[in-house]
Amino acid sequence: MRLTENLETHACQKCQGGRKHLQTITLMTWLGDDLITVPDFPAWVCDLCGHRLYDSHALAQLSLLLNPEAGTPIQRTLNDSHKNLPANLSPLA
Repeated sequence: MRLTENLETHACQKCQGGRKHLQTITLMTWLGDDLITVPDFPAWVCDLCGHRLYDSHALAQLSLLLNPEAGTPIQRTLNDSHKNLPANLSPLA
């Protein structure tokens, strides 16, 4: 089912006269000096005033994708006390 076919609606808190419907739109945002556009992004859009409320789950996923630290391996350091462990024991287990 496409998001544009969703029948669920909510009252618009902005104009208090329209109804918000879940639709897919193009999200535009700045990332530093770069303009990022994301097509087919889910948002609740008012049918009267056009106010948009972006889907919070989709925003969280986008934030993870745009995070410069995403995919960076975690560096673990061993304490000096772990240096004396037998070779067959793992200090990170």
